[in-house]
Amino acid sequence: MSVFSPLALTQTLPFLPLAQGDIDYEVARRGEPDLFAKVLAEPATKVILVKDGKVAVPHGQGAIADYANVKMRLAQLPGAYVAAELESHPSALAIFLGSYGGRLGEHVVAVDVTHVQPNDTTITAATARSGGADDSFAEVPAHESQENAKSLLESAATRFDWVDLRGFAPHASAREAGQATSAISLSVWHARQRHCPTCGAPVEPALGGWAQHCTNDEDGNRLLFPRIEPAVITAIVDHDDRLLLQHNSAWRNNGLYSVSAGFVEAGENLEHACRREAKEEVGIEIGELKYLGSQPWPFPSSLMMAFKGVAVTTDVHVDGEETLQARWVTRDEYMSELVSGRMEAPGKATIARYMIEEWLGHDLP
Repeated sequence: MSVFSPLALTQTLPFLPLAQGDIDYEVARRGEPDLFAKVLAEPATKVILVKDGKVAVPHGQGAIADYANVKMRLAQLPGAYVAAELESHPSALAIFLGSYGGRLGEHVVAVDVTHVQPNDTTITAATARSGGADDSFAEVPAHESQENAKSLLESAATRFDWVDLRGFAPHASAREAGQATSAISLSVWHARQRHCPTCGAPVEPALGGWAQHCTNDEDGNRLLFPRIEPAVITAIVDHDDRLLLQHNSAWRNNGLYSVSAGFVEAGENLEHACRREAKEEVGIEIGELKYLGSQPWPFPSSLMMAFKGVAVTTDVHVDGEETLQARWVTRDEYMSELVSGRMEAPGKATIARYMIEEWLGHDLP
């Protein structure tokens, strides 16, 4: 007698919060001379800001990131206001994200202000007009002298609220969640790689912020690109369609339970990584696997690839180091654990949450 597979009705995940971007990267433009000068001069260009792995949102919105049913948006500045600032603040990192509608459409540039330091005590003409750039930027009060006023990029740290992707993406539009994901991913990479990994020479941004040039002439000024760390995440079910949930030692929240996950090792394919991680963490052997979807996870540079797998064995043996607890749950048992507070679901920006919802058959509260 054939056994019904728990994967038979499984569908790919229709929505993932960090995999929604619809921007045209316009890759061919990245090498254009004076790219930022040309793009920022166009009236439809918008600038978003990044700092320390977070994006700028209008003042006051940072406080609502933990609420369930709220909307958030990126703080945006007209490109013309930022062009002069980039010239006077070489520590600011500009990234050409792309456009909507091609050359005549709306372009989006991200500027990382993490390392911006006061550079000029006089306010520029562009900064003096910045009051209308966004409702978070008020005009310089009359009692402040222009000599003491900070420039646009210098004042950004205090004039805006800053939120990370976990707090922003679940409350943002698909378009802005995509912009934030790309901007943070690239800014984090630039922050972490300040020298050529081959010769150790300093690097400088290239190709519109999507690459780096090694500054060592004797070593060929090699072009460097971000390295992505592939990771697998697996929802393990048994033939009774129970889900295996586990609590890992790295999680500060003792009630947080999620699914199996880990990095892909050198020379390993994705399926082998799923099976190896399950065996190492919870002692379970996995048979059939089905791909569910993927999304970037720039903390700092992962790409999460989701699978659903059927357990061949069901005896759980946690490793006691990475995984502290693990248990099988039915749908009713899981909801009871959530309601009682004994378990907590993964956050709304995580792919794990949507994997659990796919198994559960409805949205989590």
